[in-house]
Amino acid sequence: MAAVNPAINAVVESWPAEDAPTPGSTPLAGVPFLIKDLAVSMKGKRVELGSRLALGNVAAADSHLMRRFRTAGLVTLGRTASPEFAYSTTTEPVLHGAARNPWDLSRTPGGSSGGSAAAVVAGITPIAHATDAAGSIRVPAAGTGLFGLKPTRGRVSMGPDADEVFNGLAVHGALSRTVRDSATRLDLIQGPESGDPSFAERPTPPYAEEVTRSPGRLRIGLMTTPWNGRAVEPAVHDAVLSAPRLLESHGHQVDVTSVDLGVSGEEFVLANARLWSANLVTWIEGFARAFGRPVDESTLEPEMPASYAWGRRVSGSEFVHALDVRNRVARSINVAGTPAMSMPLATDPATGMPIGIQFAAGHGREDVLFRLAGQLEQAAPWAHRTPAVWAGS
Repeated sequence: MAAVNPAINAVVESWPAEDAPTPGSTPLAGVPFLIKDLAVSMKGKRVELGSRLALGNVAAADSHLMRRFRTAGLVTLGRTASPEFAYSTTTEPVLHGAARNPWDLSRTPGGSSGGSAAAVVAGITPIAHATDAAGSIRVPAAGTGLFGLKPTRGRVSMGPDADEVFNGLAVHGALSRTVRDSATRLDLIQGPESGDPSFAERPTPPYAEEVTRSPGRLRIGLMTTPWNGRAVEPAVHDAVLSAPRLLESHGHQVDVTSVDLGVSGEEFVLANARLWSANLVTWIEGFARAFGRPVDESTLEPEMPASYAWGRRVSGSEFVHALDVRNRVARSINVAGTPAMSMPLATDPATGMPIGIQFAAGHGREDVLFRLAGQLEQAAPWAHRTPAVWAGS
């Protein structure tokens, strides 16, 4: 951390390690770890959500997930950068400054878990906490060359301070250099807590074992066009088209496909804007009351007061309609709470930057993803690739 963090600004606060657990007491006993500055609370430590409005906010108790991190034997050394309220897919909060991509310091590591991604790929810790409501695990994984899996909704508890973040869109996960590490961590932290609104059945066998099992012959749909219909960068498009060759060499069937959102793109964007901004109102007003701070650009980044004002105008009926749109779309894509992962299977030949390929599976089928991930990690390994800023240099 001392060697590389000044260059990448990934860790916004660190602290001395607590007493390490007994070696071997769990598969991750003593492994150094970092938590994102959002959605997880560690007693006595700050959680500021990347915002000046929440500056100095200290957790009174461990959240359910933090307790499970401790039970898993992970040794938490600090918290990582997040954009303000996780509202961006780049990590550049005014509060702490921009986190930088260890592959190229002129680029972002993505977001909103960009600080965790930069820390792991630079070699500060082998794994770090991340969250994902709209790609916040998979975006930074793709941009930094890491493995990132977004679990099924309800797989990991959000409590006790939150039942559902962004009405169930957000989940807890991790960013890691290996598939094994993410699988092992998920085995150790999954499971519901009292009051959780969602529940995902505990798998048998454990995910750490699935990584070494053959996925068999899978039928995989290939999508090359974004939901908004925009053009894809040529290097990314080429990388996506190269994936079927690797998959087919292992016996999988790959067919070009498309998925209908169930609503127009405009209606989907509007529904998400209403859900996200209405949720933001409660966060901002809560911190403003708690610290006696104004809701303006002295405490918030420019887009936040605008989103806050827009969210206050969302009526009850508009909010319920937005939930209905979410539920219709949930029959087709990510908002269904289904698992997905990004794997660093390609590199841009012009820049050397990593390119992530995303795979998604049905509800509760992380086992399928981990089997496939283990197979592809063996076939196209990436752990030997290290960025320009690397703690092992």
